[in-house]
Amino acid sequence: QVQLVESGGGLVQAGGSLRLSCAASGRTFSSYSMGWFRQAPGKAREFVAAISWGGTTYYADSVKGRFTISRDNAKNTVYLRMDNLKSEDTALYYCTFRVWASFSYNDWSRGGAYDYWGQGTQVTVSS
Repeated sequence: QVQLVESGGGLVQAGGSLRLSCAASGRTFSSYSMGWFRQAPGKAREFVAAISWGGTTYYADSVKGRFTISRDNAKNTVYLRMDNLKSEDTALYYCTFRVWASFSYNDWSRGGAYDYWGQGTQVTVSS
């Protein structure tokens, strides 16, 4: 099993920034991909960003240019830097882990392509 622990969420004003972190522990894999999804109250879960083992990144159109995903393989940690936050970014943000090093066929945006999920960290943007 892989355990994912998110941190860095909180309350921020519109236009502000936050950095989420997600540390993976437990079973080890030689290579893996990670991502972020979010779910706002009353809405479906949606893809935010993903990063392959080699560092290829993928973003939802709604966050492109404002969010940056990165990873530190030595620390088994993925980050999500969120700038110019908007009220519509308010959601519970989930870290995800995929036991494959890369993605195919737009798998990066499909929740079912990930094998492990964190408990989530709340991000609230006040307008």
